[in-house]
Amino acid sequence: LRRKYGFYLFVDEAHSVGALGKRGRGICDHFNVDPREVDILMGTFTKSFGAAGGYIAGSKALIDYLRLHSHSAVYAEAMSVPVLAQVSSSMRMIMGEDREHALEGQQRLDQLALNSRYFARRLAEMGFMTMGDPGSPVIPLLLFSPAKIPAFSRECLKRNIAVVVVSYPATPIITGRVRFCISASHTREDLDHALEQISDIGDLLMLKFHKDKVQPQHLKAE
Repeated sequence: LRRKYGFYLFVDEAHSVGALGKRGRGICDHFNVDPREVDILMGTFTKSFGAAGGYIAGSKALIDYLRLHSHSAVYAEAMSVPVLAQVSSSMRMIMGEDREHALEGQQRLDQLALNSRYFARRLAEMGFMTMGDPGSPVIPLLLFSPAKIPAFSRECLKRNIAVVVVSYPATPIITGRVRFCISASHTREDLDHALEQISDIGDLLMLKFHKDKVQPQHLKAE
């Protein structure tokens, strides 16, 4: 479509870079698309890289313009050296260029995909309504009622489970949700414990809308 109609393509990779794709290089890697086909790629270093800040990638002309005119480039503080070192070391590990941990990056990518598919499939089997693509490490679960959003968060907090709830105006008022952020470091025991607690909360707040009607895309995940 971009080539046919000549529009600019901007892709936000906040939840995909360092997580999706066979090599962990994000949405382009996941769909086998040449990154040069995307005019602007944006991402964050706060998730997969465990650091701070973010990036914008594009043509030299675009980057030069942003450096001169972007408020964050002109007035904000630069990233500190320790943060840059964290980003660089994480990137080398993901790309398999860290000699001391040559295989660890790929192992973490594979484990993250396995954990994400398992968690999403189990939520669907319990009857929750989830969103997102199989394999995504960020799994939204629909809560719908605005009153249930803080209630779900508080119940998770009581059980020492960290979650992120999202509501209006970030989402339409009837599609408030909770986001589960899965890590390669989560063990199967961690995931099963969280799922057990989430199931109890789902029963308490009546959030299981389609029990025994598992979403097809999550059934494919092993």
